[in-house]
Amino acid sequence: MPANFFESTPQPSGPYPDDSINLVYQMLFADNAELYRNHATQPLGYPFDILLSNSPSNADLQRIVDDNAVETRAKLLAYNWLLTNGHRPEKKQLLAVIVEVGLDGGLDTLAAYSDGTARYINYTGSMVVWESPNETSNQLIADLFSKSVAIVSQIGPWDDARRPHPAKGTLRLSFLVSDGLYFGEGPVNVLFNDAMAQPALTSATALMQYLTQMAAAKGKDS
Repeated sequence: MPANFFESTPQPSGPYPDDSINLVYQMLFADNAELYRNHATQPLGYPFDILLSNSPSNADLQRIVDDNAVETRAKLLAYNWLLTNGHRPEKKQLLAVIVEVGLDGGLDTLAAYSDGTARYINYTGSMVVWESPNETSNQLIADLFSKSVAIVSQIGPWDDARRPHPAKGTLRLSFLVSDGLYFGEGPVNVLFNDAMAQPALTSATALMQYLTQMAAAKGKDS
């Protein structure tokens, strides 16, 4: 379970020079409810009225998990609450894939969610927020998830606090699953040539390229 889920004064530290980008980065993982509490729009509506209460019931949290209209990161918060309460999910479900690559200039981060949304933070701090899934992006994310499920089936969950962002030259694949965080990391060149990791990384690269192309096209049109 996330060790920092109940922090009262979370600090949006991270790999980027801009605190607002670090906040976005930390919220990608949906493992710190206080970050959401401190930046939620008031008054709280469903599902955050439940998620950000002091002691939501397991029944209410399960309702969020079962609600197909709820965004993925809210579901992740609900699953983390349930895990904190000692409740293990009946179904193991991959909800998000996050790829972090430590480059000479900083950290590249790609996050893809089961609801078809995505985020890409370039090492420079520029960001693409993908909130309008289309057929192409859905196919790319589905392909990434398919390759990622194959990895999750071969590794176990991480039972400690999420580790700090990877250093230069290191690549980390994080899988946010209903029963916890799974991840693997290693040197960038090693993982891109690893039989298990390479298919997922190829899919992630295709998604990142598509998101940046769409963002560039939108910028030209505006």
